[in-house]
Amino acid sequence: MYFRSNKKNNNNVSLNDSIGYDKDGNEINLIDVIKSNNTELTEFLHNKDNLDKLNKYLSVLNEREKEIIIKRYGLFDNDEFTQKEISEYLNISRSYVSRIEKRAITKLFREFKRDGGEF
Repeated sequence: MYFRSNKKNNNNVSLNDSIGYDKDGNEINLIDVIKSNNTELTEFLHNKDNLDKLNKYLSVLNEREKEIIIKRYGLFDNDEFTQKEISEYLNISRSYVSRIEKRAITKLFREFKRDGGEF
């Protein structure tokens, strides 16, 4: 009902919008009543936001670095691989995979810091 009556303002809805009051008079927000499977909605949104940022940061890597990071950490619904498995797949040494991985993580970290990220 709240959304139909508020339709004239715009179609944007916030999860923090008030949608009514409980029997004790406490305000109820939309986020309080959304059902979620297994994970909390806020955790899901936080993870999605982080993946979106990571995807943006991956653009600073060259193709080999990107491939190694994606395979190593199982990004974008891929399987995780060990450095040894990646080295066999790319026909390079495990230590070279390790160096490429370290260089790629350093680039990602620099991009994260440049974007104002904090731990």
